[in-house]
Amino acid sequence: MATNLDLDDKLIEAARRLGGHKTKRDAVTRALEEYVRWLRQQAILDDFGKIEYDPKYDYKKQRRAGESNLVVEFVERTLRFCGPR
Repeated sequence: MATNLDLDDKLIEAARRLGGHKTKRDAVTRALEEYVRWLRQQAILDDFGKIEYDPKYDYKKQRRAGESNLVVEFVERTLRFCGPR
C-alpha cells in the first residue's frame, strides 16, 4: 500500500544509516515493528499485579501429572502476541 508521509529527512537518514538499512522503507518498517512490539509489551506490563492467582496451586503436581504443556502453550501464546524479534 503506497502512503505518502511528510517525515524528517535527517531523522530517516540517521535511522537508515545507524540501523544499517539499505532503504528508507526498511528503516521505517523496522521502526514501526519495534513500536508495535513495545506497545504490546506495555499492555502486558499494565496487567502486572492485576492478575489473581491461587496461592494453593501446586504447579509441581501439575508437572508430575504431565500437564506441563500448559506452560509451553502460555509461552507460545506470549511469543505470538509479542511477535518475532
